[in-house]
Amino acid sequence: MTVSYDCYQNPLAELVNGILKGEFLLQRPAGLKQATWMVEQSVHIYKYERPHTALKYKTPDAVHRAS
Repeated sequence: MTVSYDCYQNPLAELVNGILKGEFLLQRPAGLKQATWMVEQSVHIYKYERPHTALKYKTPDAVHRAS
């Protein structure tokens, strides 16, 4: 899953794949172009709009900008 073949990064990659499949990609894309667009939109929502309980209901972007 990871470029560097680091086994400690694989759980993070699997977590992201699970979130994409379980929360965002709720319908099958018609093709590669639509799939790419859906993943881009999902990542944007995850980083900039979706509050995270582990971040005290802030977005990852808000936490990153605050530090």
